[in-house]
Amino acid sequence: MVYKQIAATDPIRICFLGCGEITKDHAAYAKIAENNIQLSFASRSLEKATQFVDQFKGVNAYASYKEAIDSELEDVIMINTPPHIHLELAKQAIHAGKHVIIEKPPFFASSDFDEVGPLADHKGLHCMIAENYFYKPLRLQIKKLLDQELIGDPLFMNINATKKQISAGDWRDDPKITGFGSLYEGGIHWVNFINNLGFDLKNVTGFFPNQKQSLERSSQVTVKTTSGFIINLLYSWEADTIFRGYRLSKIFGREGSITFETNGLFILVRGKKKKLIFPGIKDIGGYQGMFNDFMKSLRSGIAPELNWKIAQKDLQVIEEAYQNLDA
Repeated sequence: MVYKQIAATDPIRICFLGCGEITKDHAAYAKIAENNIQLSFASRSLEKATQFVDQFKGVNAYASYKEAIDSELEDVIMINTPPHIHLELAKQAIHAGKHVIIEKPPFFASSDFDEVGPLADHKGLHCMIAENYFYKPLRLQIKKLLDQELIGDPLFMNINATKKQISAGDWRDDPKITGFGSLYEGGIHWVNFINNLGFDLKNVTGFFPNQKQSLERSSQVTVKTTSGFIINLLYSWEADTIFRGYRLSKIFGREGSITFETNGLFILVRGKKKKLIFPGIKDIGGYQGMFNDFMKSLRSGIAPELNWKIAQKDLQVIEEAYQNLDA
């Protein structure tokens, strides 16, 4: 599949829909990834969009998302709004001939990709999903170690992704806007991590401990792969942790183990070889790697490493976890 290219002599003109904190992060990384770039911003408030233009030395400010999508001055639309309007905005942007980058979680249903993905492909437009965990140095290193079979056949993997995240009382607490709870809104990062370690996922079961509100804030997801490897994810926004989220996760194999700090600070291998690995803190979240790949794809016309079909599989796992809740 070859996509429409943005020539090296032309700027990449990208407009961000939504002027929240995540747009600040994405705009900063996008500028680093591509020197010849023009940033614009759209909000329901022209004043807010103008503030972002001033802050990031942008070009255009739009008082509505539709105005930005319809503008001939933009090549790429990045959708950083709450997820309940992602689908409609993505379709509008693609119909307007724009490449799209969609903040995670992308849609309410994995089946939404069946409409958006082929539509973008048919028009030769990129449909990219801003899932930075795919590009985390930690994931790349863990996959490499498992491929090298340094701990023999992997048996169990326990991911401790618990943290204390106080509710801000924003849209994340509104079922009509967010659709689901913390597993969908934040746990999808780790689902992407699990889904891209080189295993075929077979069975997915979800658990919600001590559920006291309509939208869960804690969950456990257990996955069995076709090879028999069992992966257990603990994800929480309400579990008390020390050192602002310093946590240990572990993979057990028949000939050793891999222990890693969940954020990606270090990896300790005990198996056929002993290794202490520091994946790197410069891009510990994977944001820079993600935007480097996206900008390269916009220039080359080649799909990014993380394509929409991979993101669709992540949503399918999330759906299966919610559908197969162990009561």
